[in-house]
Amino acid sequence: EVQLQASGGGLVQTGGSLRLSCALSGHIFDDYDIGWIRQAPGREREAVSKINLRYGDTDYPDSVKGRFTISSDNAKNTVYLQMNGLKPEDTAVYFCAARHGPGVDELDYDYWGQGTQVTVSS
Repeated sequence: EVQLQASGGGLVQTGGSLRLSCALSGHIFDDYDIGWIRQAPGREREAVSKINLRYGDTDYPDSVKGRFTISSDNAKNTVYLQMNGLKPEDTAVYFCAARHGPGVDELDYDYWGQGTQVTVSS
């Protein structure tokens, strides 16, 4: 069992930055994938980043590439999402999630944390 605790959301103006944190606890294998997924009202869930804790390889969709950076501090069991150049369309609840293995698709995770709200004003 893995527990995830997301934090760091808030209200920011267009062009601003936020750093989200995802604290991991429980039985974590070092080859877990940790992802950030967002959900905006009336829109489908969107995976915005992923990192493998062992190899450090990352993945981003085009919508956030060059603006968002995922990183991990394995000693602290924490994964971060640095978000720069924020846009109103980035407004959403952001969830962190964990999986052991590749998953069926980019939204297929075994464990989910609660979300943290990010609001970008225009």
